[in-house]
Amino acid sequence: MRGLIPALIMQRIEERTGLAMTDMVDIFAGPSTGAILNAALNIPHPYQPDRPKYKARHLVRFYEREGIRIFPRDAFRDFRGLIHDFNNRLMKIGTLNKLLSHGHYDPANLGRNLRALYGKAPLSRSLKSLIIPVYGIDRKNLKAEQLEGESEAALVHDKATHFQDGGHALWFKNLKFRDKEVSPVSDVAIYDAIMASCAAPTYFPCHSFEAQLRGHKTEITGIDGSIFDNVCTTYMGALRHTLPKDTNLIMIVLGTGRSNRRISKADWNKFGSLGVVDPANDLPLINIFFHAAETALFEAFAEEMGDNFHILNKSLVSGAYKEDFPSTQLDDASPESMRRMKNFAEMMVAENYSTFETVCDLLVNNHKKKAGKKKKILDYLGID
Repeated sequence: MRGLIPALIMQRIEERTGLAMTDMVDIFAGPSTGAILNAALNIPHPYQPDRPKYKARHLVRFYEREGIRIFPRDAFRDFRGLIHDFNNRLMKIGTLNKLLSHGHYDPANLGRNLRALYGKAPLSRSLKSLIIPVYGIDRKNLKAEQLEGESEAALVHDKATHFQDGGHALWFKNLKFRDKEVSPVSDVAIYDAIMASCAAPTYFPCHSFEAQLRGHKTEITGIDGSIFDNVCTTYMGALRHTLPKDTNLIMIVLGTGRSNRRISKADWNKFGSLGVVDPANDLPLINIFFHAAETALFEAFAEEMGDNFHILNKSLVSGAYKEDFPSTQLDDASPESMRRMKNFAEMMVAENYSTFETVCDLLVNNHKKKAGKKKKILDYLGID
């Protein structure tokens, strides 16, 4: 649900610049709720295939309208966590295990809404370059011949040379560079890639789907790409080696609010083996999975990018007025949570206004540069 925050930021950017995000951004990347936003912004309009079907304001309404259907309020959430813990430790009742082993929410509700957004559009039809991270939990479905020759546009980050068993990081992508052709190694329905990238552990079950990998049809079972992906790993594993030489890459990160919080040793030991994944405890182990790799790489990556790295984000767990911050829970779709997220997005822009203005100027300049190149080409072809 916290995808509403970057959706609101993008709405502000579009209002400030008078342009759609796809007019200004060349490459869209990010997992989970970020993948929902990025993919929707890249769906072609049915009557103007070179224009986006959606703008950021449509996605703000999507979260506001459909959030409660995807995450219906659950008054028994904490009680269910208690029963799950009790049953696993003491009773081992098979019926309860069956009831409690599935995803917390019905994926059909999410699926209906994503199908309405994307229809049957394949990833290959995205308006701009699009990268969707998914973690594949079942490697046996990927054959060796499907993973060879990945130097141009790696789908699997380890290129099948080291980790032959177990799960694997996947980047489903459609890369479009004017002066360098990058042949796609896969094609997949945007709907399926997003369903997998949003299958957050303990919230939704995994998502299985068919994809074409180098002309071979295979079944992939995926979960939330946030398990491994962040801006640093996407750049290193999926993007850097595909960029044309001398590319001046400017990276803009729109956050959903930082929720990485301190856990005392007393609390950690009190959680126990099941409590570390219990929603009643705010899923401490899952949050660690989502933040650990980024904390290891972020400072070095930011130093390497220098002035070409721009971040709009803010802590959800510390700072002034934190009593009015949104919940850190990913599934809070209540009206109060919506109000708090809107306020939080405004605070994020206000506290980073200089960065916001810089980002808007950079995006407009990029659009002008691309438009200028296009005009030169049209002039050369003699087209008015």
